[in-house]
Amino acid sequence: MRKTIIAGLAGLAAVQVWANSFGLKPGLWETRIVKMVVDGQDKTGMMSDAASKMQAAMANMPPEQRARMEAMMKDRGGPSMGADGATRICVSPELASQEKPFTGKDEHCQPVSMTRDGNRASYTVNCSFNGDTTTGKGETTSTGDLISTKMDMTTKKASGETHQRHIETEMKFLGADCGGVQPIMPPKAGQ
Repeated sequence: MRKTIIAGLAGLAAVQVWANSFGLKPGLWETRIVKMVVDGQDKTGMMSDAASKMQAAMANMPPEQRARMEAMMKDRGGPSMGADGATRICVSPELASQEKPFTGKDEHCQPVSMTRDGNRASYTVNCSFNGDTTTGKGETTSTGDLISTKMDMTTKKASGETHQRHIETEMKFLGADCGGVQPIMPPKAGQ
């Protein structure tokens, strides 16, 4: 189940990567996985259940422990997670104004190609991390304050395992005020 959650988070990261410079504006966004299929098995419900269990575990923590956990997530730039499995991220003005896609703080993914046609962008991606490689293609559609993404990815692990994923996500703009959610900043030159 943990691997499935990681795969889902990778899909969310992909949304953040490719939505940038394509309707992404500064402020608070709610991101959710609409559909996730891993190696031919629908894992959408499992993701929602895992998010609910995490929320329940956090709610049952003593107040001091919950505060430490929330502070740790906030300090690390982690998203704020809602009870329904949606995450909230804060897009900084610096990130929203970038011309190139944001591929995460560690820049493990590189865009291979990207084309635009109206409110739709199609792309391919190539990622490498700890000996694993992920290649894929996707499509992002921007309609006002909603950005929808569909991605098909193949991951080849250093161990030789291969996994297929299909992920559909949505990002909805909630407003310019991020509240207590720490903004995602693009890496500084040379980092």
